[in-house]
Amino acid sequence: MKYITNPKIEKYIQDILSSDVSVPESEVFERMHAYARVNKFPIIGPQAGRFLRQLALISNARRVLELGSGYGYSALWFAGGMDTDGKIVCTDNSEKNRELAVEYFNKTHHLKLLDYRVGDALEIARDLSGPFDIILNDVHKEQYPEVFDIAVRLLRKGGIFISDNVLWSGRILDPKPDLPAQAVLEFNRRLFNSPGIFSSIIPIRDGLGMAVKIT
Repeated sequence: MKYITNPKIEKYIQDILSSDVSVPESEVFERMHAYARVNKFPIIGPQAGRFLRQLALISNARRVLELGSGYGYSALWFAGGMDTDGKIVCTDNSEKNRELAVEYFNKTHHLKLLDYRVGDALEIARDLSGPFDIILNDVHKEQYPEVFDIAVRLLRKGGIFISDNVLWSGRILDPKPDLPAQAVLEFNRRLFNSPGIFSSIIPIRDGLGMAVKIT
């Protein structure tokens, strides 16, 4: 299942985004897109990225935590919606990805927002103190259920918890889902059956799970 929306609608959205002039970091993002294409590196893409920036703007986010940051693509979208005194804690187990993120951020005026920590994302998160305004979950899918409790604990009341790939390219519909799909299904069950949060699935790209902490 390549598209959630109609392919023609998908193309229209992509075309209209490509003509947008409201993103100051457009040139840097183009370089990041090129790197993703050449290296077959999964990124959330501009549709989801713009949504993340909107969430940062709407919530006046000052502290953001990313669980699984890659080379800083989603973090840069967040950064453009935050004040200069904010902080984005990125996590990834690759030093190369950290170096790339610093390199890309250094081409913008957002570098001082970046706090990139190399290691296991969940282990790093367990040692952090909240509260965070926004938490983005994009780790290995088998870890999704484990992420849930960690993220809810670290969020402030009114904070936003975003998870990528909650539709998992339609594999959640397989009669015999594999282990990653099973983990996503369990995560989605918790997302909609846990007190203290209010959740939705936004059908952008591969599905964004969004929860707001209400207690």
